[in-house]
Amino acid sequence: MSDTGVQAVTFAILTDIHGNIFALEKALEIINARDDIDRIICLGDNFSLGSSPKEVLTKLKALDNIVFLRGNHDRYLVEQIWEYERPTIEGMDPDDPVCVDIVANEKWTAEQIGDEGKDFIKNMRMCHFEIIQDTYVEFTHAWFGRDDAPPTLDEVKKWRDHAQRKHTQTKRFVFVHGHTHVPRNEEFGSLRVLCPGSTGLPFDEDQRGVVAFLQINEDAIKWEVNRFEYDNQAALEHMQDAQPPFYKNLYSTLKFASIRNDLVE
Repeated sequence: MSDTGVQAVTFAILTDIHGNIFALEKALEIINARDDIDRIICLGDNFSLGSSPKEVLTKLKALDNIVFLRGNHDRYLVEQIWEYERPTIEGMDPDDPVCVDIVANEKWTAEQIGDEGKDFIKNMRMCHFEIIQDTYVEFTHAWFGRDDAPPTLDEVKKWRDHAQRKHTQTKRFVFVHGHTHVPRNEEFGSLRVLCPGSTGLPFDEDQRGVVAFLQINEDAIKWEVNRFEYDNQAALEHMQDAQPPFYKNLYSTLKFASIRNDLVE
């Protein structure tokens, strides 16, 4: 938490990279081309469900001035959910072949990033907030104590009311999350609820990657979602070459920017 006391603060936001080094590298090019970025926020789910988790780890570890938040798929890696008797993800049937394959992908990803990656995840935060002049802004992967489902609007209203009681000088409230892989931009009075989508694995039928920019000053809250082209074909070819568990489903998702398990035999 910090109270900057400056005229404006600009955040660059990455989220749900999911082992897509090709999208991540392009997103970082876009961020580095700007000269107004005060901090980068990475909202989590960095490695699993992609073909380049080790490369993503190397790239992320080299960054400066960045806050890393832990996503549910990051948590699965350090919890080693594949060792559970009947592991499940996000309420799925443990016997569902899709669930079984995702769990296998988590194990494969953990092997790829090794202890270095697990230590990196353990040092991530659950959330990050700042007070910028009269604006309270908070970042999480999904929601407090529930990292596999984002907040409803009613839940975020209660969050705003709690924050306002605690920080009486604040007048505007911004809650930024990832996880859904679909953009969100809701406004309710003094409250904004935002989600960029996904940097590396969109679900909104738009193949382009995502990097978002949030600028807060005394007059306005500016939210910019940059949908960028990257070498999607190279990402698809790398997925086929690496063939991690669940790769056919992931290939389909990358290709159509939508969960299309129905296309996989």
